Amino acid sequence: MTLPYFLAPAVDSDAPGVVVVMEAWGITPQLLRVCQRLAAEGYTAVAPDIYWRFGGSDPAAWERNVANLRHRDALADIDAAIAVLRERGARKVGITGFCMGGAYTYAAAVHSDVDAAVSFYGGGIASFLREPRCPILMFFGDQDAFIPMSEVEAIERHHRSGSVVVYEGADHGFFRDGHEAYHEAAAQDAWGRLLALFSEHLLGGSGRAGPR
Repeated sequence: MTLPYFLAPAVDSDAPGVVVVMEAWGITPQLLRVCQRLAAEGYTAVAPDIYWRFGGSDPAAWERNVANLRHRDALADIDAAIAVLRERGARKVGITGFCMGGAYTYAAAVHSDVDAAVSFYGGGIASFLREPRCPILMFFGDQDAFIPMSEVEAIERHHRSGSVVVYEGADHGFFRDGHEAYHEAAAQDAWGRLLALFSEHLLGGSGRAGPR
């Protein structure tokens, strides 16, 4: 079966690409808005549905899907999404992801062919710390009940200064607009940092890849 994915194309056919890795809920309207926002900034964004082996994303079945998902399958799907972007002409490819997708973003930064990575509240990263092959940012909230600050501190100790950003008062899911966990100040700051990192490493610091 061909990997199903959502694609938000940029105006320029050879624009840099960004893989957007879903959270545990699966492909959600919020995730698609992230893709559209990236496309508006000039990046072709692709969000693979890594639950396709179980019939696709279904919010009612997320716990079953997470339990059945094998890490190597998820990483293979991410690599396939990277290939989609390369085949469309992207010379540079970044990756970002949320929650479960934040952890897979970190893993892809270690193992896959990406040029920059931004992880949002990725759980479990402290258990497999490695050296990423590309520049990376990792965002966490200090009120996250799923990711103890002791784990965040371990990540900070392992990585160079500036790679980890902790937002005071922010909970797990602080970027999820429309949800009670949404933290506007943290979300806006994180988005600005994401765009700056991608601009530097995917665009060479030249700013937006194409017109809005």
